[in-house]
Amino acid sequence: MMLFILITVVTMGISLFAAARVKSNFAKFSKVPNARGLSGAEAAAAMLHRAGVDGVEIVAAGGMLGDHYDPMHKRLVLSPDNYQGRSIAAVGIAAHEAGHAIQHANAYAPLKARMLAVGVTNYASSAVMWLPLIGMFTGLFHGTVGFTLMAIGWGIIMLFNLITLPVEFDATRRAKAALTETGMISMDEKGGVDKVLDAAALTYVAAFVTSLAYMLYYLLPLLLGNRD
Repeated sequence: MMLFILITVVTMGISLFAAARVKSNFAKFSKVPNARGLSGAEAAAAMLHRAGVDGVEIVAAGGMLGDHYDPMHKRLVLSPDNYQGRSIAAVGIAAHEAGHAIQHANAYAPLKARMLAVGVTNYASSAVMWLPLIGMFTGLFHGTVGFTLMAIGWGIIMLFNLITLPVEFDATRRAKAALTETGMISMDEKGGVDKVLDAAALTYVAAFVTSLAYMLYYLLPLLLGNRD
């Protein structure tokens, strides 16, 4: 029990630190206008055009930091502030999401793998949330069965988070390269973009570390023969 509490505290601390870094850097650089005066939507459109990617709809929707690329509908969704905003943060985040659209158009293997794994990962996430509660009230998942199911669930989540890392890092790499090579941002502005995107990448590292820690918590007792 003490080990479980320690893992919970440590992983929660890592996640909160990563989230705080994202919010801090976004708050700072969303107030710094880019020299070209480009909006996030314009930067994303320019990056897609440069890569020869057509048919991607760029829309404003969602709330703060709700930016994402929807491969099912080929839709690049930007929060209103990043869609219309002309800050360093706005163009950086928009370019990152455009990076995902380019990955999709180029059939980037890790992105394809992540898309295929979404369904089973959703089931695994539900399982690791409800199984401990069910086991607590019914006693059906005590010992080997409970640890095995939880290890499998967290293992699936861990693999999904592992696949996500190259997807996110590659999108960030594409964004940084496109923004600087096309002159959409100056070298002086590059540092701000780097801080915003690198902070966002840290949240995915935190998610992977968390899922790995919980998987090992349930897996190691099975391997060592201690399942009580």
